[in-house]
Amino acid sequence: MDKKRRNLIRLYLDKATLVWNGNAVSGQSALGDFFQSLPSSEFSVQTLDSQPVHEQATQGQTTLLVVTAGQVKFDGQKQRYFNQNFLLAAQASPTSDQPVWKIASDCFRFPDWSS
Repeated sequence: MDKKRRNLIRLYLDKATLVWNGNAVSGQSALGDFFQSLPSSEFSVQTLDSQPVHEQATQGQTTLLVVTAGQVKFDGQKQRYFNQNFLLAAQASPTSDQPVWKIASDCFRFPDWSS
């Protein structure tokens, strides 16, 4: 995440939304600004699960739910546990027969977060 932070927005749809501990950030420009504002970090992922989302729930859009949890340490702060859920949507690729997967929705939470 830290080495190519400016490239993170390429993983998101143009109108994607990130909810970071209850605070929403939408659109690639705002997401780019948000990622740049984060201090340097070290992530350790302990669990990662995924499953398809039924087409009835996504109006026929091929979508995967990805659920992950682990620990993160931001520069100057203590290590904390996190949970993160992504909805990945398949997009047609202009250069390949294979779809390109983009993040449509991202929800990040510290379980011990107090606002």
